[in-house]
Amino acid sequence: MSAVKINRRGFIRNALALGGVTFLSSCSTGPFARTPTAVDQVNLGKTGLKMSRLGIGTGSQGGSIQRALGQDGFNRLIRYAYDQGITYIDTAQSYNTHTMVREAIKDLPREKLFIQSKMSGVPEKPLEVLDNFRKELGVDYIDSLLTHCGTKANWNEERRRVLDALEEAKDKKIIRAHGISCHSLPALTTAAQLDWVDVNLVRINPQGVWIDTPAEEWNAESNQSHLPPVLKQMKVMRQNGHGIIGMKLIGNGEFTDPAEREKSIRFTMQSGLVDAVVIGFKSPAEIDEAIMRINRALAEIV
Repeated sequence: MSAVKINRRGFIRNALALGGVTFLSSCSTGPFARTPTAVDQVNLGKTGLKMSRLGIGTGSQGGSIQRALGQDGFNRLIRYAYDQGITYIDTAQSYNTHTMVREAIKDLPREKLFIQSKMSGVPEKPLEVLDNFRKELGVDYIDSLLTHCGTKANWNEERRRVLDALEEAKDKKIIRAHGISCHSLPALTTAAQLDWVDVNLVRINPQGVWIDTPAEEWNAESNQSHLPPVLKQMKVMRQNGHGIIGMKLIGNGEFTDPAEREKSIRFTMQSGLVDAVVIGFKSPAEIDEAIMRINRALAEIV
């Protein structure tokens, strides 16, 4: 019997189908099909919200990289990203970049932006903390608000006060979605099952650098052997209609070799397991490179 030949695109399509993942809308076939790009507006799970597929992160090395740009440099970076079509801005309480984001987006149309922030720990009055976030960011509402850096399997119980407050905030339209940024496999496993979770921020790269492990520690040493369990939970999230945003694509900045960045971005974008990704940038050149690599990876699956 002669062997059946299959090209690279065919292989990727089959692999995604076997994983129970399909690409719709932006990757549709037919006479009006078009190649998806890094700056497409994409759906975030079943939230009903849209965001650019690529987001600009403001928390590299705890935000120190972005803060070191100074306000003027940071403004130029955000504006450059926006001009390329990046409308998703990712920040957090612990990054100390809220006020920098406020200044950078002053003259941009709020309705075109997707702003995600994260709340640390379990504050006594989460809604007051959230009100302060909105003042610092200069916005009436935050698109997505996450509880930050979950590591315990029972994070939903330990942080019940925060979860209840964010649910109330969503009802009041102070936020539009809520979720968690996980930093361990036990926390990720819990998140994948919870109906409360609208949005998951998940560490993913094929090298297994700085991804979730069974240890309930945010900085536990990881390797490639830890990747399959993470992908398994991401598939559960997909099945449950959660929004999924990939992070740590550049290995927390450790992928200084362009070939490693290419490998990670191609794998993540072709996994069919993320709606969007966020990368911390410090220069327009880094933004251009990421867009180029994402576009090239997406073109291979059409």
